[in-house]
Amino acid sequence: MKYYWWILQVFLTLVSIFFFIFGIDLLIGSYSLNNPYNFIMTFFAASLIILISAALGATFIIKMVRVYKRLKSTDHLS
Repeated sequence: MKYYWWILQVFLTLVSIFFFIFGIDLLIGSYSLNNPYNFIMTFFAASLIILISAALGATFIIKMVRVYKRLKSTDHLS
């Protein structure tokens, strides 16, 4: 069961990295829009995608580091 947890965490981290890169690409693409309304909407949407994916990615990485440290400390004690 614990191997599935690690696989899930790595998969979710990769998904968050994908959306982070997608958000950056969308942000760069928003600068080529001519309509100011479309620019503002795309700019803020890309910023929100970047913010959420970065926060989730950091959460998954911190969670994996904490579990790894806990497993390492319990192995050291036994």
